[in-house]
Amino acid sequence: MQQFFRVGIITAAHGIRGGVRVYPVTDDPSRFQRIKEVYYSLPGSDDIAGTYRLRRVAFQKNMVLLEFEGINDRNTAETLKDRSLWVGRKDALPLEENEYYVADLIGMRIVSDEGEDLGIVEEMMETGSNYVMVAVKDGEELLIPFIRDCLVGVDLEQDLITVHLLPGLRDGDPV
Repeated sequence: MQQFFRVGIITAAHGIRGGVRVYPVTDDPSRFQRIKEVYYSLPGSDDIAGTYRLRRVAFQKNMVLLEFEGINDRNTAETLKDRSLWVGRKDALPLEENEYYVADLIGMRIVSDEGEDLGIVEEMMETGSNYVMVAVKDGEELLIPFIRDCLVGVDLEQDLITVHLLPGLRDGDPV
């Protein structure tokens, strides 16, 4: 299971006191008000490189404005551009029954309820009404809706998702 979840990307410096503008990539940007620190990764990497303690949080349109302890001027803040911000699992939004973190589903093996190996979850696409799993096997993609009608079970310990394939999900299937 993934230990860190990306919650934002620093897009620019903000103001003269070391603030930054953050594009939130979380369902709940207000979470920044409830946490004391965030982890960061350098541009082009998902490896955690360190932490920032939050000093101030504000919101402006669709952006989050943050100030970190120890970052006190615009020049230093400008060097933070394109860094990703992460929270640890302990600060992740709580899940309800039969809910899963998308990051935990990526890389899981998918099998049908008939025992057929359908591949590995390479991506979870958000369609607006639901997620769609992109299963890849031997270079071929299969799109499977992450909905109750298709989902038989998710076993996080076994890294296994069992699905029921509805008619028409595969090319050549009768509808």
